[in-house]
Amino acid sequence: MAASSSSRSAAAAGVLLLLLVAAAVCLHGATAQLCEDYYDDTCPDAYDIVKQVLMDAHQSDTRIFASLIRLHFHDCFVQGCDGSLLLDTVPGMQSEKESPPNNGSARGFPVVDAVKAALEDACPGVVSCADILAIAAEISVELSGGPSWGVLLGRLDGKTSDFNGSLDLPAPTDNLTVLQQKFSNLSLNDVDLVALSGGHTFGRVQCQFVTDRLYNFSGTNMPDPTLDSSYRAFLSQRCPRNGDGRVLNDLDPTTPDTFDKNYYTNIEVNRGFLSSDQELKSSPQAQGTTAPIVDQFAGSQDAFFASFAQSMINMGNIRPVTDPSQGEVRTNCRRVNGS
Repeated sequence: MAASSSSRSAAAAGVLLLLLVAAAVCLHGATAQLCEDYYDDTCPDAYDIVKQVLMDAHQSDTRIFASLIRLHFHDCFVQGCDGSLLLDTVPGMQSEKESPPNNGSARGFPVVDAVKAALEDACPGVVSCADILAIAAEISVELSGGPSWGVLLGRLDGKTSDFNGSLDLPAPTDNLTVLQQKFSNLSLNDVDLVALSGGHTFGRVQCQFVTDRLYNFSGTNMPDPTLDSSYRAFLSQRCPRNGDGRVLNDLDPTTPDTFDKNYYTNIEVNRGFLSSDQELKSSPQAQGTTAPIVDQFAGSQDAFFASFAQSMINMGNIRPVTDPSQGEVRTNCRRVNGS
């Protein structure tokens, strides 16, 4: 009896293992799930191809890594991670690129074009533009000193751009309550909000996004009281009243091109550049919600890196298109196939 019971247990364990393995298989088609090895057979060098194009681009544009992760963010937050941000305007469809949150600010599109061209040369019609953004974001973070993570792949490209939807992207002037609601609408929580905001640990930002904090916070004709006075004086030199709003500034003045935890240590001393950054720590609503997470990340880069990697995966799972009847692999990221 004992031997029979043991055999049955072993058989059951074997069946369970097969089920787990089957569940992990990356399927194609309407029921497909994202997985890391999606292109292992169809375009095995995809990751290396993307990486090489990005490294080449970085030689002449030190901002490009921060710009590319922002493209992935802005793509996923509007009708899911479907490459819709990359589509150009055509009659009857206005591009998300032209909406106020993106126009004159979102950048890096020629580099995405270069990545797509290289991938089309190597494996035509295989790697989607939506997946290019996901891969490029991970590579950009890793090459800047940040964490790496297994990028889940298998997204198809959507066929529409949602200009109106892009108007509701998280904004630099949003208060904490609004930010939390926008993230919650996409099933992202406070940890995701704080971790993904850490993408502001590198890159540049225009003066126009800080002038209200310097001179007319919330219509008071006074500076933002949460802004450190010496940092405010520095920024006032960089961004004078009625000056050129396009002047660029480091989001993180301590290590502007490195992906690290300094974004959070800056916030801890009231040196967050954007109002939405400082809200995570200084808002009355932050106490007991986002402020303790800021404290944790300021004190531990390992904690930040681990949470950031997981939050990027979470964000990358926002409404991906996997059904071929609803999406495609664009041959040109700027337009729908056949257009």
